[in-house]
Amino acid sequence: MAQPWDRPAPEAGTAGRPNAAGLDAAGLKALMAALGEPAWRGGQLFDGLYRQRWTRWEQFSSLSKALRTRLEAEVDLTWPAIVQSQTSDDGSTKHVFELADGKQVEGVSMPYADRVTLCLSSQVGCAMGCTFCATGQMGIVRNLTAAEIAGQVVAMLNHHGHPEGRPVNLVFMGMGEPLHNLDHLMAAFALLTDPKGLAIPPRRITVSTSGLVSGIERLAAFPKRPRLALSLNATTNAHRSAIMPVNRVWNLEALAAALAAFPLQSGERITLEYVLLKGVTDSLEDGRRLAAFARRFPAKVNLIPFNPHEGSGFEPPDEARVGALCRLLSDADLPVSVRRSRGQDVAGACGQLVRQGSSRRPHRLPRTED
Repeated sequence: MAQPWDRPAPEAGTAGRPNAAGLDAAGLKALMAALGEPAWRGGQLFDGLYRQRWTRWEQFSSLSKALRTRLEAEVDLTWPAIVQSQTSDDGSTKHVFELADGKQVEGVSMPYADRVTLCLSSQVGCAMGCTFCATGQMGIVRNLTAAEIAGQVVAMLNHHGHPEGRPVNLVFMGMGEPLHNLDHLMAAFALLTDPKGLAIPPRRITVSTSGLVSGIERLAAFPKRPRLALSLNATTNAHRSAIMPVNRVWNLEALAAALAAFPLQSGERITLEYVLLKGVTDSLEDGRRLAAFARRFPAKVNLIPFNPHEGSGFEPPDEARVGALCRLLSDADLPVSVRRSRGQDVAGACGQLVRQGSSRRPHRLPRTED
């Protein structure tokens, strides 16, 4: 049975016209051949789209003026458009992208001294319904296409004037459950990692899932794939099922088995993201269960103090508790870090991305005791 997230996106191009944005090298060669041009010109288009990051046909200086004029008349070049940007005091910028059908998604650019990290969306909305996440209260609208995913990268790099050669990290931790949209996600992954284009190393791309075991198993079958992160967030089935409905389908045991079977390269670890909700998931006993779960496969733990948003019903943990849990995990010989989410003042931090309101309210859980 078709699911809501299976709804295909509308064609990005004008009716009756192809859209070059998002096509791979083979698609661009076929496009040029259909126009009666040598297929090798598709390689020129690929270079212009993904290495030069050109967004208008007039920029394609490698093509004759006559061909550029023809492309302008017959072929669209439509990427997601940045229609709003908000810069945080910490230097990160939340961008709103408008898609061809008028739908909107959000992404975040986070500059560091030696790199930039881009947080990307994979769907308009999200079907998972996690109660601590603003996006989860939107519900699902549709999947993004490969062009709409890769286009977020092109748009943000161009907006910020990112120089060629400076490292780029990509994290699929924005709107949507990436493994619900695996086909389009992996098509975008191929575009983003192509050495003749954006050339982003696969090790610099991380996909975060709420725990779709079927998607984890499908991702494992790809010979070339991004790094995997799991949004864990609770250490008992009762608590995880209450805040993350996906756990009612695939519980912690099923999840641990899938992660233990996931093929990793030498030295690679699965990242366990753990949102700390005050009095709900931040007890020392939670920390001990988290350590036991993480020891079942090569893992590192990323503790994330909850980022408040209106109507969530949850609070961030006390700093003393964050420190205590960090020490507990470190004493268990687990790599652990605390993610201080950037962009909170512009609602661009983890769990804060949302484009449509919702009247749904999350359930409160009983408070935990140490």
